[in-house]
Amino acid sequence: MRQLFLILLFTSLQLFSQVGGESIYNFLNIPGSARQAALGGNVLTLMDDVNQPSWNPATINDSHHNNFSVSYLNYLADLNIATVAYAYKINDKIGTFHTAINYLNYGKFIGADEQGLETGSFKAYDLAFSIGYAYNIPNSNFYIGANLKFINSVIENYSSLGIGTDLAILFNAKDVPYNFTLVVRNLGYQVTAYDETKEDLPTQIDFGISYKLQNVPIRWFLTIDNLQKWDISVSNPSNNITDIDGTVTEEEIKFFDNAIRHFTIGTELFSENAFNIRLGYNFRRSKELMLIDKRTFSGFTAGFGLKMNKLKFNYAFTKYHPASNVSTFSLLINLN
Repeated sequence: MRQLFLILLFTSLQLFSQVGGESIYNFLNIPGSARQAALGGNVLTLMDDVNQPSWNPATINDSHHNNFSVSYLNYLADLNIATVAYAYKINDKIGTFHTAINYLNYGKFIGADEQGLETGSFKAYDLAFSIGYAYNIPNSNFYIGANLKFINSVIENYSSLGIGTDLAILFNAKDVPYNFTLVVRNLGYQVTAYDETKEDLPTQIDFGISYKLQNVPIRWFLTIDNLQKWDISVSNPSNNITDIDGTVTEEEIKFFDNAIRHFTIGTELFSENAFNIRLGYNFRRSKELMLIDKRTFSGFTAGFGLKMNKLKFNYAFTKYHPASNVSTFSLLINLN
């Protein structure tokens, strides 16, 4: 059963090379948990967090059994995002399955016809449901995993359905201070479109690694994202140059400036204690949202975790722009 589940997912869908702004269902790339958001938003190697398999199914393991998590963030422009995650171990032979729901509510809008006359209000939302499983390759420290996603997006009377998957391989050993992973996220197909034109899912290939220092309670995280596409740069209008004749010259993004945008770093202090401190930095977010001649701290993230018996509370602060900050809250419950 386990092998069949993974084989079907690994062979059923085609790979697309897309980044944000070029695809549909981009809410799938918004970090839904506070711990992940505090570490820069792209971390892939958390082994003790039931929220992590939503991004990397290879991290599903027995420690997630009967763990439940609910997260909430008030995103940009007052968009509301809620995520729920749960894992359950069937038995020693079958292993652990993971499931998650990701819901983005855009709120209510006032509709109008061609003459500007109001036609009433309508809603818009995105919803994704996933189920995942991981398998330990015999006699090795490598794990492979897959998520199967069912996606629904609604805008007034228009709707779209999609199906996707995440595929991952992970190295994790108890006797070494590091682990690393390669993940293909949001591989899939738009089954039904809003109109006649079908769009691509926000597929990306990411590499992640973490390292725990010896004799120091610090763990480092590094993620290199969008490996399927080298040039992910977008010029920042704040850096455009206008000459005396009014001619505008766009910012020229060079090799290193584009390369660094693939990187996200994070660190967690006292990761095994009841109280944790987390910091992160997203280079791409920093480059694209910075203001000229003004320090805005865009791309900076921070947060903390507090464990109380079978409860864990996590908080994250994400700096996007001087005009917008985001707070994320997560509550994890061990139901065992």
